[in-house]
Amino acid sequence: MSDLPNFADVTPRFALPLLYAAQAQKEVFVNEALMLTDALAHSCVEGERATPPETSAEGDAWLVAPGATGDWADAEGSIAVCRGAGWVYIPPRDGMRVFDRSRGAEMLFFGFWRKASLPVEPVGGTNVDGVARTAINDLVSALQALGILPAA
Repeated sequence: MSDLPNFADVTPRFALPLLYAAQAQKEVFVNEALMLTDALAHSCVEGERATPPETSAEGDAWLVAPGATGDWADAEGSIAVCRGAGWVYIPPRDGMRVFDRSRGAEMLFFGFWRKASLPVEPVGGTNVDGVARTAINDLVSALQALGILPAA
């Protein structure tokens, strides 16, 4: 005879609450799962900070910077989502991407948050290759338009 399956309380990746048959107050668990899904789907943060903003709208999300203090002291690297009168913290997972509105660029989590930076424009040299410099500038512009590199 096989063993009975071991049911989890939450989903394995983002700890979304799961429902059980005959569970009381199912709406609480469903609403919590929907709020977390809302924060994770097409994830966007206002920017990166070490301290919570003085005012924040419901659903605003921030990346908690290193050296965080106050309410965010133990949430470094997490995404802090404003909910009600407090904050909900979503720990990142490898491969997670968020769009940073303050930089106008995406960030990728792979062990830590990775952010693209603008390359230094080539200068100097004995031969000036205008075609190569134009191609590099066009490439940088295309990457900025896609949100991969931050706006200048």
